[in-house]
Amino acid sequence: MAKIKWSPQSLEDIEAIANFITRDSSYYARMFTIKVFEAVDRLELFPESGRVVPELNRKEIREVIIGNYRIIYRIRDDLVEILTVYHTSRLLDVNEIKNLL
Repeated sequence: MAKIKWSPQSLEDIEAIANFITRDSSYYARMFTIKVFEAVDRLELFPESGRVVPELNRKEIREVIIGNYRIIYRIRDDLVEILTVYHTSRLLDVNEIKNLL
């Protein structure tokens, strides 16, 4: 079983997204947060279940899509590092991701 490690950036992303959603609905903000944490929990057992991030094309950098958001993570041995959470409408900044590695 893999261990999950959240980057400070990923936690900031989730908080910012939840705060944005809360402006319309605190219920949906909670649901979003729950879905993100459930998806990440599944990575403990199935770390390679996410697809390779196409912009980077590195097998250790993967993503899981939850609604309109990309949970981008890195696999290192028995560790899954959650790097960032990105809205799918945004162009992925490859340099930003590389800086998180």
